[in-house]
Amino acid sequence: MSRESDFYLRRLHSLLGIIPVGLFVAQHLVINHFATRGEEAFNTASNFMGNLPFVLFLEWFIIYIPLMFHAFYGLYIAFTAKNNVQRFGTFRNWMFMLQRSTGVFLVIFIAWHIYETRIQKALGAEVDFNMMANILENPFMLAFYIAGVLAATFHLSNGLWSFLVTWGLAQSPRSQTIVSYVTIAVFLVLSTIGVQALLAFVV
Repeated sequence: MSRESDFYLRRLHSLLGIIPVGLFVAQHLVINHFATRGEEAFNTASNFMGNLPFVLFLEWFIIYIPLMFHAFYGLYIAFTAKNNVQRFGTFRNWMFMLQRSTGVFLVIFIAWHIYETRIQKALGAEVDFNMMANILENPFMLAFYIAGVLAATFHLSNGLWSFLVTWGLAQSPRSQTIVSYVTIAVFLVLSTIGVQALLAFVV
């Protein structure tokens, strides 16, 4: 791959990680959080999203295709990157390594989540509160889903920092420090929303 092609592919990878994939992740967590208001509230919110006009078009061109490119090119980046946390143990080097490792884990987690929900729906199952409650009543699956949510919120939050730097929106050391604090706050807020939603299915 030429250096110029790699440059543009990495820019596209960074962009798609925030728009639309990152926005979808945030929206998905918010919809799931309706579970904290009870079964009926979650089912109403889930049915609303599932019955949007042109839902198949939206799912494929706003979610699945951008997500697949981001995931598969991300795997290429992850397995060709040179992590140097042992030699240079700076904060950003650790964030770089965690970004890659959470990305690899998320490919597995998202594939499994799609199998348990979207593919099961295509086979005739109802994607509702009871489906998630049945999945998460298994302690192993609950732990797996919590790890998935935390990996997703970290990957999105840290990816937002990388996006702002990569696209020239945070160039100075001061602006990068400010963005670091903002993205940590994003991680904490989204993680709280996501974990609360999961626990609502089992409490």
